[in-house]
Amino acid sequence: MGHPIRVAALRRRAGAACAALLLLGLASGTGARAAPAPVPSPAPTPTPSPSQAALEPRITEIMGKPEYRHAQWGLLQTGPADGRVLHSLFPGQFFIPGSTAKLFSVSGTWRTLGTDHRFVTPVYAVGRRTGATLTGDLDLVAQGDLTLGGRTRPDGTVAYTDLDHTYANDFPGATLTPENPLAGIDELARQVRASGITRVDGDVIVDSRLFAPDPVLDPTPTPLIVNDNLIDLLTTPGDRAGAAARLDWRPKVAPYAVTSTVKTAAAGQPTNITVTTTDGGTRIRLSGTIAAGARPLLRTAPVTDPAAFGRTALIEALARAGVRVTADPAGPNPAARLPRDYEGRPRVAAYTSPPYEQYAKLILKVSHNLGANLGICLMAVSAGSSQCEDGFPVLAAFLDRAGVDRRQVELMDGRGGNPADRATPQALVQMLAYWQRTPDARRFREALPVLGVDGLLAGNCRSCPARGKVFAKTGAAVGGDALNDRLSVGAITIAGYLDKGGGRYDTFYAGVTGAATPTANPEDILSISNDLALIAAYLQESP
Repeated sequence: MGHPIRVAALRRRAGAACAALLLLGLASGTGARAAPAPVPSPAPTPTPSPSQAALEPRITEIMGKPEYRHAQWGLLQTGPADGRVLHSLFPGQFFIPGSTAKLFSVSGTWRTLGTDHRFVTPVYAVGRRTGATLTGDLDLVAQGDLTLGGRTRPDGTVAYTDLDHTYANDFPGATLTPENPLAGIDELARQVRASGITRVDGDVIVDSRLFAPDPVLDPTPTPLIVNDNLIDLLTTPGDRAGAAARLDWRPKVAPYAVTSTVKTAAAGQPTNITVTTTDGGTRIRLSGTIAAGARPLLRTAPVTDPAAFGRTALIEALARAGVRVTADPAGPNPAARLPRDYEGRPRVAAYTSPPYEQYAKLILKVSHNLGANLGICLMAVSAGSSQCEDGFPVLAAFLDRAGVDRRQVELMDGRGGNPADRATPQALVQMLAYWQRTPDARRFREALPVLGVDGLLAGNCRSCPARGKVFAKTGAAVGGDALNDRLSVGAITIAGYLDKGGGRYDTFYAGVTGAATPTANPEDILSISNDLALIAAYLQESP
């Protein structure tokens, strides 16, 4: 008997969950010790190679597995000095990119905004100031800051975990960073108080006119983002079977309220927690069981109105800082009261973000879908448009300048989750090769997950010779196959750099399309993912 319910659920979630397929936590691969690599020569114009070395037997053995009998493999490895092709399988054929598409969108955003670009989110006093009282409004003008201080460490870097909380509903093991998700909001409130304002006879308004949310981009970016527009829900088992589980959640902002009826099950029993929301997402309820002795389980619920959420969060933060606002904190965001512009209005607070380079690192390390889609909107803003779709011409122009053949790339989003997204191995390798010609080559390379070290490759190849020597973005597109009670693998891909020693970093791509799992168990996908990670390791280890 099959499992139609499970397959149906996977089919509904596959696009969101699997576009950044996690290689994290897979079995470690093993490989032969790498031979000494040749010292690279100066970099002339890339040229094709008249001949290519045979693929490593371990790679051909993987590709010849029975589970790939109906699949198509793609592979491309080029040298950094002249672009010489070292290995190649269907390099000009379209493959579903999955999250390797982020190599295009993040690169375009990075170069459009600049490595050191910082988002400055201001608060203006709109009204009449009499002593410590503002008769009027405080307007927070959202600037598309991805984290608004919610991940910023004291040293100014952006924190991330190997399995990000944005994947908590799809994969077990997601964890939280320790930073306060309301840190930027709290800082703005403190600055308002430091400006001398202690009372606001009026309202607090979030100005979200920077760009219009585009539902074609899923998840949909908004100009104001607090905690990735998510409520984190952390359940810890009780001390014994039958006891109520413990619940913690963040960020705590009215009118959001969370309740739980989750009970502790006997050790070893399944953990099964359901999250339901009502009242526009502001009432969140957790039910089910968690096994005694199990690790805390993270789930998330969406913030359905980010502007209203941010307004309430700022009013509550102002109260903590000693500023009283007469408006109802839990009311709607009164955007109709916003002025045409802020010329002549006093700026009473501003939060400055870390440089975009840090955001790019977050997006690439954890495959942050919201951040990748946000880049499309930010590129549109750079061109003077509030329509996110106008970011694509900006990205196109960048790809032209970068020497990427745009005819070999088809994108409808920034994350690689749209069914129409396609890219060839050649185009992805061209994108990677571009960075090697820039002063930011090392920064971009180190922003990628590192095999066996961090990000979505942290759990792979932790003891093989290639550990720490493969810098690569992973991706996947996986859906349900109800007909055969299994999973259909549209593609699983990996693309990045191979540290061959002596300062030489080869660019590479490996991917498979048309594979299938033996059952509908999502864990079956992991063996395919591990094969891709091993191929990357073997390419690095080969002389």
